[in-house]
Amino acid sequence: MRLVVATRNEHKLRELGEILSGFDLVPLPPEVELPPEEGETFAANAMIKARAARAAGGGAALADDSGISARALDGRPGVRSARYAGEHATDEQNLALLIDELRDHEDRAVAYICALAYVDADGAEIVVEGRCEGELISEPRGDGGFGYDPAFVPSDTGPGDRRTMAELDPAEKHAISHRGRAAAALRRVLEAGGER
Repeated sequence: MRLVVATRNEHKLRELGEILSGFDLVPLPPEVELPPEEGETFAANAMIKARAARAAGGGAALADDSGISARALDGRPGVRSARYAGEHATDEQNLALLIDELRDHEDRAVAYICALAYVDADGAEIVVEGRCEGELISEPRGDGGFGYDPAFVPSDTGPGDRRTMAELDPAEKHAISHRGRAAAALRRVLEAGGER
């Protein structure tokens, strides 16, 4: 199945390609302008992008909106995760700000959340979500992943495993990540004929 993916983030496109093997994922053409992400939830923002990609490409489209939520910060950065430190902030700047804001908090609990929105060629819409719980450490480690991965220690690897998402191999990460869980849920829906 061919899907236009509404992202300019090469990391997300590569990760989705690894997770959704068997699907033909095509990047959004460079001339297509995505509308602003003004939704108040990950699901709303993902659907804004998926609808725009479908309208531009005329076929089925997929969009991801994801981020990190810190319990001690009432869910921030949330939908602003990609631009937490400013509109054109780098991953490193966003991560540094979150680490700094959590520095004096005992509660280091964070969760990765991903919404995947799918719009088929006829306009039918599906949204699925995935979540991964963990904690944020103050000293980033690891060369894999992107975004907040170097400081995110997932709970799913067990209490004795202190590796960050950036230290897991791709297969390990995809099995427990928010994006991996959302993609697995989407695959199940699509393989069942689109029925939820």
